[in-house]
Amino acid sequence: MLTVAAEPPFRLKFRPLLVTVLLGIAITMGSALVAALLFRALHLPSPQKSLLPFVYVQHGLQLLFALLGIAILKRRFAPADYGLHRPHGKRYFLAAILWGLLLAIAVNAASSWLDVYLHLKHTSGEIVYTHRNIWGWALFDWIYVGPTEEIPFRALLVTYLATAMPGKLRLGRFSINGAGVVVALLFALAHLQTFWVENPIDALIQQGYAFTLGVLYAYWLEKSRSIVAPILAHNVSDGITTVFWALGIFQH
Repeated sequence: MLTVAAEPPFRLKFRPLLVTVLLGIAITMGSALVAALLFRALHLPSPQKSLLPFVYVQHGLQLLFALLGIAILKRRFAPADYGLHRPHGKRYFLAAILWGLLLAIAVNAASSWLDVYLHLKHTSGEIVYTHRNIWGWALFDWIYVGPTEEIPFRALLVTYLATAMPGKLRLGRFSINGAGVVVALLFALAHLQTFWVENPIDALIQQGYAFTLGVLYAYWLEKSRSIVAPILAHNVSDGITTVFWALGIFQH
């Protein structure tokens, strides 16, 4: 059972929670809007016709907005260590790589097995992998996605919320800042679009997967005081999916 650690007590506070939600919306949706306007101004293909270039631009803008937000918060409102450096002390690199790999294998295997068992149509979400774009997606998933999602969600949102709303949650010997769990939930909710592009079972699995990884990412950020381990785990967990597709694993 998840209980509140004795010191300091973790309590939800409306104002910091609202700021965190608004920051997350501004960064994710704002970057998507700016990217869409930029594509239209340059007369580039729409995201529906050219998803890969669009997500590269959108994620790049997302990272830029997050770094700007960190600079403003650090200077004016929430002075803190946002983890934009190498780890201090234990690095958690091996744990991040292994957990990212094992969870990705488990989730893809479970999703594929359930699709077959329940006679559901297997989907790959919005992404359509082809032999022409596989290297672009591989670069995105193995290198690009980690920093462009972990710096906004973990370095920025978790650090700000942990500063403004401190307190720990404990599960047995495992303890984590409550802010990390809250942002993990927001991270999972940011993937709600999977319900529109995948079958319900796969979408539910993806929600649980995103939340679990979000908690682990926040834990490694807290313990190592660095964003490097979360970035590694994120790249591995996303990147292995492109390997599965290229090798025909978990496809039916």
